[in-house]
Amino acid sequence: MSLFTERGFGRTLFNSFFTAMAEMLFGLLVGSMAAFAFAFFQFRGENAMFVLVLITFMIPFEMIAIPLYSLVDQLGWMDSYTAIIVPGIENGLVIFLYRQFFMELSPSLTEAARLDGASWFRIYTKIIMPLCKPVTLSAGLLIFVHQWESFMWPLIATRSDQYKVIQVALSDFTTEFGTYWNELFAASMIAVVILVIAILPLQRFFVSGISGSGLKE
Repeated sequence: MSLFTERGFGRTLFNSFFTAMAEMLFGLLVGSMAAFAFAFFQFRGENAMFVLVLITFMIPFEMIAIPLYSLVDQLGWMDSYTAIIVPGIENGLVIFLYRQFFMELSPSLTEAARLDGASWFRIYTKIIMPLCKPVTLSAGLLIFVHQWESFMWPLIATRSDQYKVIQVALSDFTTEFGTYWNELFAASMIAVVILVIAILPLQRFFVSGISGSGLKE
């Protein structure tokens, strides 16, 4: 109980869950809309821009940590939920998964809708997105797990305990005077159990979403 009464671990769990859910929702929206543009529109520099998107999830975070910190600091977002959530919304892997799924859909779906006078936004919301539930679940899990396990950026972007997330909180159990093994073990088990509860029921959707997005090739 000291984990929650003395260390405020309840607040830490809320921070982790809130930031992971917010990043997942905004990440799915931005990623799916970007992939929709890549899949159904043709514009100048499309291929070059998509290559840049692919490169974003190949670059180690350590390479962009300092310029990202400088940018967030200039925007006045430091030590806030915004600082944790916004930089992770754009996810190149999510865009790639959605684009591959969209490219495999029959062009007749959008052509018939356009002939009926449907706008592109209506096609996106009413026709395309309802068809891609497996890839949406897969991408959502990827974003959620990534944010839940994130350590370096939340450590850099926040200073107060008010915005501390679970991975940063776990490091507090090891000090120069020793390691609080009982609390560390309890907190680690809570962090793992929550992920297991989130992933196991959706495992089959995750596999089908990945295999249906062109990665199996």
